[in-house]
Amino acid sequence: MKLQGNRDFLFEKYSKLSCRNFDNTYPSKKSIVFISHKIINALNLSLILLIFMLSFLSFNSQRKWTDFYSIIRDMRSINNQLIAYISLTEESYINEIYKLDNFKKATSKDLIYISTNIKKTEKNKLFHHFLNLYKGIEEGRYQIGNL
Repeated sequence: MKLQGNRDFLFEKYSKLSCRNFDNTYPSKKSIVFISHKIINALNLSLILLIFMLSFLSFNSQRKWTDFYSIIRDMRSINNQLIAYISLTEESYINEIYKLDNFKKATSKDLIYISTNIKKTEKNKLFHHFLNLYKGIEEGRYQIGNL
């Protein structure tokens, strides 16, 4: 029985201490609300900062995309101009080919014969041989390299 009495004594002693400590350490409702408001304010502030950071990143990427798109658009207009120029060039070449095909090739029936005969002037054969010899000597000088 002695053990039974000690147990009641210890229980009463520690229960009173725990109640006192519990009352002193347990925060009041005002302090709980104050702490919860601080936590919620910190979360709100971090969300606002996150939203601002992401919006600035999105503005930056939007600016880069706009620059890239404008470069692509300018390149496309230049390519369209080049294609138009190439098509005009091809068209002019094709027209020239068609014009060549439209020319009539001459036949013997298309030739005009002159009724009067053209007289050939006959040169002296000896003079003709000397003229050829002179031309050959002139060409020989240029082949040797003497002027």
